[in-house]
Amino acid sequence: MGRKFFVGGNWKCNGTTENVKKIVSTLNAGELPSTDIVEVVVSPPFVFLTTVKSELRPEIQVAAQNCWVKKGGAFTGEVSAEMLANLGVPWVILGHSERRALLNESNEFVGDKVAYALSQGLKVIACVGETLEQREAGTTMKVVAEQTKAIADKISSWDNVVLAYEPVWAIGTGKVASPAQAQEVHAGLRKWFEENISAEVAATTRIIYGGSVSGSNCKELAGQTDVDGFLVGGASLKPEFIDIIKAAEVK
Repeated sequence: MGRKFFVGGNWKCNGTTENVKKIVSTLNAGELPSTDIVEVVVSPPFVFLTTVKSELRPEIQVAAQNCWVKKGGAFTGEVSAEMLANLGVPWVILGHSERRALLNESNEFVGDKVAYALSQGLKVIACVGETLEQREAGTTMKVVAEQTKAIADKISSWDNVVLAYEPVWAIGTGKVASPAQAQEVHAGLRKWFEENISAEVAATTRIIYGGSVSGSNCKELAGQTDVDGFLVGGASLKPEFIDIIKAAEVK
């Protein structure tokens, strides 16, 4: 069995009650490939999680966009992994570049978060990616390998982790890594897994691409050998998200 295509929709800090209902009804009415072909997860802001989970068709799962690094308690404004598990939220996005950059989340902090979320039974979409400066300096693989190692150092199994490669310079900018650029980094990460973890983890871990994925570029990206899906930002709020999910059929 090959790696099942995975499409995540990160709604980021967007939405009102009304437009969340519209997005949900669009997804509920959409013609999607079967769950044998693609796994679909959408990630609304915390305040809409339970609404979306209860109203969305059952074959689309939900993810939180973040969670706290350890057990809950006196951490005002944070949401713990236990709370998400209690609500029946199966997935969480961790290490997104916006949080790394804006909130100074270090590689080690992200590694700790991933380990704790997994320990509470959540599945994790763990994000890695380089800035434009790092790409231009030729350090892309070094950067993403260090980010991945910080996670690997803290966890014993990759079974419930999807790795999202998101070049920071391509997020929300309209710039997209070319299919060849994406494939190169995905293949590099798979090789890193093989050399540092195991051949089995390299073969089975899904590595998805994020960074200005749209209805117009998704099929070509999906055709790359080591691209196992997408983490979609802005386009996941639009009807074209259905087209992006259908790119799974390319595989």
